[in-house]
Amino acid sequence: MVIEVGAQAPDLELRDQHGAPFRLSAHRGGRIVLIFYPLAFSGVCGSELDALRDEFLPALPGDVTVATVSVDSIFAQRAWADRQGYTFRLLSDFWPHGQAARAYGVFDEENGFAKRGTFVIDGEGVVRWRVVNPIPQARDVTEYLKVLAELP
Repeated sequence: MVIEVGAQAPDLELRDQHGAPFRLSAHRGGRIVLIFYPLAFSGVCGSELDALRDEFLPALPGDVTVATVSVDSIFAQRAWADRQGYTFRLLSDFWPHGQAARAYGVFDEENGFAKRGTFVIDGEGVVRWRVVNPIPQARDVTEYLKVLAELP
């Protein structure tokens, strides 16, 4: 079941594409946009992350941290980030496989990867907005900016 708006965001600690640890609770006080996606090097995921890089990050308020999550290894994440010029965190939910996606209720058990789930988390660690799209349907990153503008 997908985590509800108003619920405390499950804490997670994953490694990014450089092998550095990222702990969600370490970013309290600022807002977080946590974006789950199925797989690196795939078409729809690439278009979504390209939109993050090109449209979302340049307009991002300074108190917002962006972190993306997939079940790919840190090595695949690094190769993809380097190839595409992604400077935001690509977190590996590789092992235990899909544990973070399961905690947020967006792990697709049949396919073995995360669904397209996005969560906006406030400075107190509370989920303030979420959207989960079907696997083949890209999310609209301009909606993230609208949501952030409306939240305190």
